[in-house]
Amino acid sequence: MAKKRIEFMITAFRDGFQSVYGARVLTKDFLPAVEAAVEAGLTHFEAGGGARFQSLYFYCNEDAFEMMDAFRRTAGPDANLQTLARGINVVGLESQSSDIIELHAELFKKHGITTIRNFDALNDVDNLDYSGRCIVNAGLRHEICVTMMGMPPGSREAHTPEFYMTVLRNILDAGIPFDSVCFKDASGTATPGTVHDTIAQARRMLPPGTPLRFHTHETAGTSITCYRAALEAGADALDLSMAPVSGGTGQPDVAVMWHALRGTEYDLGIDIDKVLKAEEVLKECMQDYFLPPEAIRVEPMIPFSPMPGGAYTANTQMMRDNKILARFPEVIAAMKDVVALGGFGTSVTPVSQFYFQQAFNNVMFGPWERIAEGYGKMVLGYFGRTPVPPDPKIVELAAEQLGLEPTGRSPREINDEDPSKGVGAAKRLLKEAAVPITDENIFIAATCRDKGIAFLRGEAKLNIRKITPSEKCETIALDRKASPPGGPAGTGRPDGTQRRKAAYRVTVADRTYAILIDGRTITVDGTTYGIEVHGQGVEQRAQNGSSHTATGTRQTGGGSRHTGAGRTRSARSYAAAAAHHVNHEGEIAITAPMPGAIIRINVQPGDVVEGGAVLIALEAMKMETEITAPVGATVSSVEVSPHDTVSAGQTLLWLDRA
Repeated sequence: MAKKRIEFMITAFRDGFQSVYGARVLTKDFLPAVEAAVEAGLTHFEAGGGARFQSLYFYCNEDAFEMMDAFRRTAGPDANLQTLARGINVVGLESQSSDIIELHAELFKKHGITTIRNFDALNDVDNLDYSGRCIVNAGLRHEICVTMMGMPPGSREAHTPEFYMTVLRNILDAGIPFDSVCFKDASGTATPGTVHDTIAQARRMLPPGTPLRFHTHETAGTSITCYRAALEAGADALDLSMAPVSGGTGQPDVAVMWHALRGTEYDLGIDIDKVLKAEEVLKECMQDYFLPPEAIRVEPMIPFSPMPGGAYTANTQMMRDNKILARFPEVIAAMKDVVALGGFGTSVTPVSQFYFQQAFNNVMFGPWERIAEGYGKMVLGYFGRTPVPPDPKIVELAAEQLGLEPTGRSPREINDEDPSKGVGAAKRLLKEAAVPITDENIFIAATCRDKGIAFLRGEAKLNIRKITPSEKCETIALDRKASPPGGPAGTGRPDGTQRRKAAYRVTVADRTYAILIDGRTITVDGTTYGIEVHGQGVEQRAQNGSSHTATGTRQTGGGSRHTGAGRTRSARSYAAAAAHHVNHEGEIAITAPMPGAIIRINVQPGDVVEGGAVLIALEAMKMETEITAPVGATVSSVEVSPHDTVSAGQTLLWLDRA
């Protein structure tokens, strides 16, 4: 008997990169693997969209449209290149107006895309309607999605086969045009039984011959079992990846799935030797990239706090960047309540990021002390209807903190009335920045805002994680004892003994700091200072050419930006000042409440500000935090520059009340 051919899409170059490297991969580094995959006979590739749009501007200093063009040239004219869209959010966390949603489809068609997979994290069909019609009108194939998520034991709040069938019925009743249907489990938490029952009922409900796909991740360890359940229930297409971006937080490997189907009635139709050869090319392409350990393992907590694979490493990478990765388990644990009280929207971007941001705030600032803007707008209805009503107390908190009333209106209609959104607003941003006005630049400005403008002005910074040669060869551990004679140059003392590093955790005024002392440098929460030893004390002096001082002095060009001459403090007094915000001279140190990146500085030395005035805008975990003046004062110095990365407690500027 002939075997049933299972169609599959290779997700390595979009979801794989997002799930393993936080979407931070340079185009030139992976194109040889695309070429090898084509030579192996693979024809359907996920090529962009989702986080792989914004990440190119945020971290890679590359243009996503140029990446799509290069992908098409490499894959050839006949390949099915597919991207991911988030309904009316298209490729960002923020929902968009009608003209930007339409422009998204037109531009992706222009830049070589064949198919767009379109989903809404809340399963609000109204959000899929207009966006889906734009995709079809642009001449693209439309793969419409129902998003899935497993529920903690004992919970039956939405996310059942019956709930998913209601969503699918609403799609059919709305008359939304589509070419195929995908059931998308981004967190990999749906149980095999739920997958089987959902796919079986969908197959009966859909018109005969409708292509039906299932998508999951290996994060919870059940992906192959769920794929088998989907096939047995009537699915005819799957998503598969390639090593080293398969398994773990990614999709199952194509070779693993091929093996799992041996001896069954199903067949992937591949030449396994050629596919394995292509995987070796991809491994070689990625060999210099930092592979987060959490990306290659199963996480048993995920079914209880559903974090999608595509967001898992993106968030751990951001926490690594900000040197607070040790708090990640607390944040994941806090997600359970955040999901339940927020209305059980599917944990997939952007909602998964809203969940993470709120859980992050609950851990860093105290439970529900600070409502994340995205989460707050979601529970208030500004992204559509949640599967079940959010907790009334959380809705009340969000309304109070954000200054917004709950709404039942269409988010797209609200956006169409918002003068800060749409093509016109993007054109104004481009004009103010002296950037050429093109369709591509309009879309970049609308979806990436300040970071998109920074890229277009040539001000973006590269922020990807590659393994340096020294890291590849690093074998020295903290507190390693004497080095043998002839040890590594530059690591030992004249007497042949090994220079020792010492790591401590120091608590001052209820704030804990991570301290690493290494020779004549001291690192406090990730910021490194040079030190001089005088008698029995440790003191840092501000000198021209120093990379940092304890007061926040920073080299820019050939000298120091420090404007408070003579302000010298010990490492201990710096920590105390960071906690108390006041130095011995009565000046107020404005410090970072959390690690992040400086995106705007609204003041300069000499400015007189009122209490509550916004001094600096800081971005952390894809959230913007405004740093305000606690009292009226004069700005005496600014210790940071736009795009600087800062650590929690680091001094940003000084105010003088005199």
